Amino acid sequence: MIDSETKGSGPTLLLVHGLGSTRNAWAPVVPLLEPHRELIILDLPGHGASAAEEDSGTFAGLVRSVREFMDQHGLRGVDMAGSSLGARIVLELARQGGVGAVVALDPGGFWQGWERTYAGTSLGASVGMLRLSRPLIPTLAHNAVSRSALLAQLSARPWALDGDLVEGELKSLAETRTVDALIQDLTVGPAQEGPAAPDSGPVVIGWGAHDRLCLPQQAHRAEAAFPSARLHWFKGSGHFPMWDEPEETAQVILDATGGRWRSEP
Repeated sequence: MIDSETKGSGPTLLLVHGLGSTRNAWAPVVPLLEPHRELIILDLPGHGASAAEEDSGTFAGLVRSVREFMDQHGLRGVDMAGSSLGARIVLELARQGGVGAVVALDPGGFWQGWERTYAGTSLGASVGMLRLSRPLIPTLAHNAVSRSALLAQLSARPWALDGDLVEGELKSLAETRTVDALIQDLTVGPAQEGPAAPDSGPVVIGWGAHDRLCLPQQAHRAEAAFPSARLHWFKGSGHFPMWDEPEETAQVILDATGGRWRSEP
């Protein structure tokens, strides 16, 4: 069962984090969004406070779990924002139909050729290193030099990130048991398909110009798969715009969702 928390007031917005992360990954933008939106912030199955389900080591399994959560909570037509793996999840839900506006920040699923090997190898190496150095994570996360070395692939300015945020994210990546299976599934499985279904809302795809995991050329493949989408470049950001450019990220999300609530008749 998916664990979540609700914050803020206004039209509902569902937030979906990335691989090996938790809902705390959205912390930099939550204070900017909650005056305008009721935020439902998830821990994906197998992550954070949500127990893994039988198929939580696969992309399809996570999509199924999020769709069931939406159905259980009467969230058909809800606006959504996702980051990384979460961005691909919200794009897939837009493809399946029945969701509101979607903002996908640096989604996976658009790797080709050597990029698949690069992503899988680099992610696997990072997870392995963090598991070996698990007792040192608090110290590494709160030191600007070591924090920069650890997050160079994910952030354009890792030295400027909050140490507590980084500590939580690194611990989660090291401890999430489904990470290995998900890396295998994501980097070997089929590419993300589009387009968005006619009954889904508008799609905005955001991409960090300095993303070293989901490389910038992949943004154009995402745009081709979802031809009705608007592509927004975060010029000063790496893989996580909500970390590197929280104010710009919040504004993009608010502009994209427009305060709408699309409910079933």
